[in-house]
Amino acid sequence: MTPAADPGPAPGHTEDGAGDAPGGTRTDGDSPLTDDDPAGLSYEQARDALVEIVRRLESGGDSLEESLRLWERGEALAARCEQWLDGARERMDALLRTREQDGPEDAGS
Repeated sequence: MTPAADPGPAPGHTEDGAGDAPGGTRTDGDSPLTDDDPAGLSYEQARDALVEIVRRLESGGDSLEESLRLWERGEALAARCEQWLDGARERMDALLRTREQDGPEDAGS
């Protein structure tokens, strides 16, 4: 399965944390911690969201219920990252097979 083209940064995403409430909780609909389907995320978006979830879980400040929700979201994001990596592996394997089928290149070139 080859991933779709990278959709680019999520709308409203800013590097300075704009849209974040005090304490780092996102207030807009773009939060990586939302339960939206991660299928539309690029590898980088899914990875960054997963890093944020790990940070939150490691801090230990959330309730058990919230921690479980974050864990489940992290599992979905990890699966999305794996899809991207599998697709990249398949593309590399295909390129290598094509190169091998074309035969060795002239060593004198």
